Amino acid sequence: MRKRSILAGTIGLALVGVLAGAAFTVQPVSFFGALPTFSDLAEKVSPSVVNISTTKAPQKRPGGIRPGNPQGNSRMPRDPLFDDFFEHFFDVPGVERPQKSLGSGFIINSEGYIITNYHVVEGADEISVQVSGKQKFNGKVVGSDPKTDLAVIKISASNLPTITMGDSDKLRVGDWVMAVGNPFGLDHTVTAGIVSAKGRVIGAGPYDDFIQTDASINPGNSGGPLFNLQGEVVGVNTAIVAAGQGIGFAIPINMAKELIPQLISTGRVTRAWLGVGIQDISPELAKSFNLPDEKGALVSNVFPNSPADKGGMKSGDVIRSFQGKEIVESHELPMLVAREPVGKIVVMTALRDGKEVTLQVTLGEMERGEKGEDQAVKTTSDELSLTCRELTPDEISGLGLSKEQHGVMIVNVESGSAAEEGGVGRGDVLLSINNMKINSVTDYLVAAKKVKKGEIVRLFLKREDATIFLAFTK
Repeated sequence: MRKRSILAGTIGLALVGVLAGAAFTVQPVSFFGALPTFSDLAEKVSPSVVNISTTKAPQKRPGGIRPGNPQGNSRMPRDPLFDDFFEHFFDVPGVERPQKSLGSGFIINSEGYIITNYHVVEGADEISVQVSGKQKFNGKVVGSDPKTDLAVIKISASNLPTITMGDSDKLRVGDWVMAVGNPFGLDHTVTAGIVSAKGRVIGAGPYDDFIQTDASINPGNSGGPLFNLQGEVVGVNTAIVAAGQGIGFAIPINMAKELIPQLISTGRVTRAWLGVGIQDISPELAKSFNLPDEKGALVSNVFPNSPADKGGMKSGDVIRSFQGKEIVESHELPMLVAREPVGKIVVMTALRDGKEVTLQVTLGEMERGEKGEDQAVKTTSDELSLTCRELTPDEISGLGLSKEQHGVMIVNVESGSAAEEGGVGRGDVLLSINNMKINSVTDYLVAAKKVKKGEIVRLFLKREDATIFLAFTK
C-alpha cells in the first residue's frame, strides 16, 4: 500500500526578469571539524522568508465530527494547531466558524512578489503575510497552478529583502540543505539535513519530481524555501510522509522557474498537450511486447483527434525518447511535454511491434480541468480466473466504446489468482487478450483457452476514463 503523503512545505523558484537582484551575498557555510554550522546562513536568509495565514468564510458542520481539510484539498490535512483549538474548545454542534490555515513563503521581488504553495492559499478569503520585523500585509493571489502546487501572491510593499534562486539540477544526493519556515505557527524555524533522493514520485500530481530530504518539514512549512549551502533556494518545501520521520519533499526550483513568469503575467500556466494515456512497463508487459528492457512509456490510450492521434501514434507504442531525451520511466514524459511551447513540432521515437518508428507531432494546448441483465459466465481456474458478462448497448454508449470494439465487463476476479496479483479489478472492461479482440463472453473464453499454462497473458482494459495494459503469467 502506498504510504500517504501529505503536502506540507516547499515550492521554490527563480524569476528571470522579475527578480530585482540579490539583496545580499551569502558566504559559504563554515565548518568546524567535519560538521557545518548554519548560523550565518540562517541569519542572512531568514528576513526574506514570510509567515502566511489564511481565513476562509465560516462553514457549518455537525457536532462531534472532526473538521476536514480547511483548504478543500484531499491531499492536505487540517492544520493541527487550529484543528485542536477548535475541537477541544469550540466543538459546538451547528456553529459556524471561520477556517484558518498557516503556511510559509519567500520573497522573490523587492516589490512584494512572494512564492508559496497553492494548497496554502487555495480558496482563501483573506491572506495575511507577516514579514521580518513583525510587519503584516494583506496578500492577493496573482497566479496559481494546482498541478504543481505553486502560487504567487503579492503584497503592497517595497524595498523588501529577496531570495536568490539556485540550480536544483546541480543538487546531489548527500548534499547539505537547510529549510526555513513556520511549522505549527512557530515563525522562522530553521532545520537542516541532507538530500536523501531526487526525482521522487509520490502521487501528488502529474508532474511529480520531488527532492527528498531529511531536514525536518512539518505542517506550516508549506511554501517555504529549501536552501543549499550557498544560500540559494533549490526547492519549495511541500510534502511530508504522515507516518514517517525525516522524510520530506520539496519541489525543485528549476521547475518553478519555468512557471513563475506565466503566473505573474497571466495568472495561470499554459501547457502543451500530447493526448495519450501512458503507464510504466512491468517485466511481464516487457516480455509480452518482446521489448529489450522495461524502459519507456507504454501508450495505453490515444485520445481521439488529439495531437498524438493526428501524428499517427497508436496504443501499444512504447515511447523511448522525446526530443532526443531518453524516456526511462513513464512519469518523465509529461514533464518533458509540459516544458515545450504549444504548437511546436516534436520528434519521438517509439517501439511498435518490435520495430523502431519515428513520430512527429504538433503539440496542442492542454485544456483546464479534459443497465441490463447480468449475463456473467464463470470461467474455470485453469483459464484466467475471471468472471465476465456482456455489455448492454447503453453501457457501450455510456463508456464511449464502439459497436465494433466494446469488450466485456469483468464482474469478479478470483481471490489470490494471478489476474488479481497482476492488477485486474472488478468493473474493468476487457478489450483484448494478447491482441485478440474481445466483444463477447464467447470471444473471451476462446482467447483465454489459447493461452497455455505458464505463458504471459497481456490484457488491454478500459478502466474508468483510461485504457491500460496489464500482464501476468497464467
